[in-house]
Amino acid sequence: MVPGVIPFGLVTGVMAVEQGFSPGATLGMTLLFFAGSAQMAALQLLRSDAVALVILLTALVINLRFVMYSASLAPYLHHLPRRWKWPLAYMLSDQAYALSIMRLSSGGDPALGYWFYAGSALSMWLSWQLSVMAGVFIGAGIPASWSLEFAIPLSFLGLLVPAIRNCAGLAAACVGGAVAVLAIGLPYNLGLLLASFCGICTGLFVGRRRSPAPVSTTKEAP
Repeated sequence: MVPGVIPFGLVTGVMAVEQGFSPGATLGMTLLFFAGSAQMAALQLLRSDAVALVILLTALVINLRFVMYSASLAPYLHHLPRRWKWPLAYMLSDQAYALSIMRLSSGGDPALGYWFYAGSALSMWLSWQLSVMAGVFIGAGIPASWSLEFAIPLSFLGLLVPAIRNCAGLAAACVGGAVAVLAIGLPYNLGLLLASFCGICTGLFVGRRRSPAPVSTTKEAP
C-alpha cells in the first residue's frame, strides 16, 4: 500500500506550498490531521477563503467514515488499555483498516491481532508524513504530467478486490461504487458518505436474503 500513499502525500505537500503555506505549517497540519482527503479539502477551502466553521464541518463530514471503521474494529481491539487505544485510533487510515480487518476477520489469534494493525497503521503513518515532507521540499519540481494522483484509486482497488468474498460484498461494492460516481458532484464530499450508506444497506439486504432460515429444534406438542 505504500506506493499508493506516496503520490498522494507528494500532491498534498505540493498543493500546500503552492498556496503559500510554510513548511512548518504544512507539516504541523499533516501531524494534526493524518487524513489526506480532509487535508486536501481543507487546503482547497482555505484557497477559496472559506470561513473556519465550513472548513471544520467539511473535515468532520469527510472523516465520518472512520466511525464505521472503528465500529468494525472494536470487537477485536476493545480489550486493549487506553495507552494502546489512543495511538491506534490516531493512526487509523483507510489502508490500515482494510489490511487489518481482512486479517482479523479471517481467524487467527485475536490476542495478537492488534500487533498486525499497529504495524500496518504505523507503516501508513510514516509513509504519509515522509511523502508530504518530500512534497513540501520538492515543491513544483514534480511535473503535473506525471499524474501522481492516479495512484490513489489504484491502491484502493487493490484493497477492494481481495475483500470481496461473497455475493453480499460484491453487491455492496457495486452499489457503493455506482452511487459514488453518480453523487460525485455533491458538496463537502457527501457523495462518499451516501455511497457508504447505500453500500452497507445493500450488503446487509443481500446477506439476509441469502442466509438460510434458522431451523427450529423444539418439538411440537402431540
